[in-house]
Amino acid sequence: MKPYRRHIAGFAILTIFSILLGVISITLAIPFLQILFDRAVPPAELPTFSLSVDSIMQTLYFYMGKAMGGNEKNQMLAAICGGMILLFFLKNFTVYLSLHVLAPMRTGVIYDLRKKMYDKILSLPLSYFSEQKKGDVLTRMSADVVEVEWSIMNSIISFMRDPLLIIAYLTMMFVFSPTLTIFSFILLPISAFIISRIGRSLKRASFSGQKILSDLMVLIEETLGGIRVVKAFSAEAQLRESFHEKNDRFKTLGNSIFRKRSLSSPLSEFLGSVVIAVVIWFGGNLVLDFKLDPEVFITYIAMFSQIISPAKAVSATFYNMQKGIASINRIEEILDAENHLTEKPNAINLSGFSEQIELSDISFAYAQQPVLQNVSLIIPKGKTIALVGASGAGKSTLADLIARYYDVQQGAVLIDNEDVRNCTLQSIRSLLSIVPQQPVLFNDTIAANITFGDTQPDEDRMKESARMAYADEFIKDLPDGYNCIIGDQGGKLSGGQRQRIAIARALYKNAPILILDEATSALDAESEKIVQKAIQNLMKNRTVIIIAHRLSTIQGADLIVVLDQGNIIEKGAHDALLTLNGLYSRMIELNRF
Repeated sequence: MKPYRRHIAGFAILTIFSILLGVISITLAIPFLQILFDRAVPPAELPTFSLSVDSIMQTLYFYMGKAMGGNEKNQMLAAICGGMILLFFLKNFTVYLSLHVLAPMRTGVIYDLRKKMYDKILSLPLSYFSEQKKGDVLTRMSADVVEVEWSIMNSIISFMRDPLLIIAYLTMMFVFSPTLTIFSFILLPISAFIISRIGRSLKRASFSGQKILSDLMVLIEETLGGIRVVKAFSAEAQLRESFHEKNDRFKTLGNSIFRKRSLSSPLSEFLGSVVIAVVIWFGGNLVLDFKLDPEVFITYIAMFSQIISPAKAVSATFYNMQKGIASINRIEEILDAENHLTEKPNAINLSGFSEQIELSDISFAYAQQPVLQNVSLIIPKGKTIALVGASGAGKSTLADLIARYYDVQQGAVLIDNEDVRNCTLQSIRSLLSIVPQQPVLFNDTIAANITFGDTQPDEDRMKESARMAYADEFIKDLPDGYNCIIGDQGGKLSGGQRQRIAIARALYKNAPILILDEATSALDAESEKIVQKAIQNLMKNRTVIIIAHRLSTIQGADLIVVLDQGNIIEKGAHDALLTLNGLYSRMIELNRF
């Protein structure tokens, strides 16, 4: 809320003004009652002012009598009623103005929260997402933000206004009768204590509810993402049972939350009624003992009744905020997540790639699991390097370290003799194009996917990239051509078409370093042949790092690096490695079958 201090200040000023108008309008009940019951006569001279009911009333009567030209009851009643109408109009008008001033803060805080969360998600390293469930992150960015919007932002007006309202009325009540007000102060904390105990219970239940909802979202996301596998293995019943179990827990907890939240209004109203009844009994005795004027007591009760509504709102706000705080805690876990992959204040901006990539005695582990150990490798500019080995050997991790998706725990990754940890992330990644095994496409047009990342796309270069990727062959047959929306993850296209779009995107970027991560392994023979031709165009005049299981695609590489359990055990050209009769030779034999 800090950026909206001006709006908050304006709201506070207008709120104070509206409260003062409300207090004065109710206070006018005293002269109204005194005139009605023949207890008021305007004084002939202006009395000396002091902070007491009698002094305030006598001053008011003097000016009213002077304005009306005497002490005519009908005229004074008309003046009081007219004054009350004017005051109530001004009070409600200032209430509207206060809400009008506060509107940018109410909407802005949620806007800022969503913006900060999205920016944080973009800035976090891949290691964060490997440890988190995507459905849980989605729940925090959607359901938890909505909960904050409803539970806290909708209560923020009550939080800021109602305590001031209560203080103003209590102050006037203290002026009217210190004895009665002190008695009321003894009763109010008791009801506040009862409400707070239930509120703390609601917060705990709300936190558990959001956690179960997160588990539900994870299950839904995994079901949608793997629906083919679910049906292939006839796992519908298993997933259905798991979903129903979680959904039933969420329903049970939701009932508890709803009941506790629903208890706030009737409980606070009942406690307020008890307090009013006790105050009437105590105050009535003061009137009977002639220690308090009847009209002052009636006005006092009217003011006390005005406290009940804001007190109920404060208790409801307390309940709602307890529920919203549970969501805020979950949101803050994302916003406060530590990002180990940061840039140094004086980070170097790599302007290009001219010499080589060097891995200097690097070691890396995910948590406590070693992946690469004491790996050293030089990749000269313009050369094609192939990384081969069994699954889990560290091939993709090695490529990820070059792109600085992770930082090494030992050694250094250098580009043109500059440690990537000393360089800006943007300048490192501007040198790289990546074509993954499963192309990542967005639910947008083909043109937007090819030019992804370019804020000022070049249409001619985009179409030339598509032509070189052999993608224009199918694009021109689509109803909207390059403006065709390809669906979620490119679902409207075949696997080969999606891969060619990914290659066209890499061609469009025209980066000097290219990483091909199993770019053809998931394709049929015909699609692979077309994609392989597109890859040949992509590899021209670039430094290429190929990660491959299908060894027939990398036999022409300048250098083949064989990894096993995080170590380089062989490296050389295809023919030289065959003569070693080692792991690479055995892999070639296995690939023949």
